[in-house]
Amino acid sequence: MDDQRALRDLVSAADRHQSDVDEFVALHHRDAVVVNIAGRRVLGRDALRDAMTAALRSPLANVFTRLEVEDIRLVGPDVALVSCAKHVTDERAGGPALPTTGSLTFTAVREPDGWKIALAQTTPVG
Repeated sequence: MDDQRALRDLVSAADRHQSDVDEFVALHHRDAVVVNIAGRRVLGRDALRDAMTAALRSPLANVFTRLEVEDIRLVGPDVALVSCAKHVTDERAGGPALPTTGSLTFTAVREPDGWKIALAQTTPVG
């Protein structure tokens, strides 16, 4: 499989497994950094697991996203930048409003078992 296809598959898997802690966390590098659309920064795969588990036990379980790949750039043999649009559907009853769209950038690194997300940064745009 070529790198472009593999990276698109990585994003698709992240989209598909947004409510499955084990599957989602496995897509990330052990030292991953994730900054969500609300600005919360999580450092490392273990902290990501804890944050996701807590979120899925809260009203945030009713917030869903859809990712759309806009651009993929290989900046080295084992590093890629993936730019995405993030579309947010908030089905919570109450709570602070979330942006409905964001710009998501992944930095992906090639590991022996395939591409992993090392950085995910979402900037709200609407």
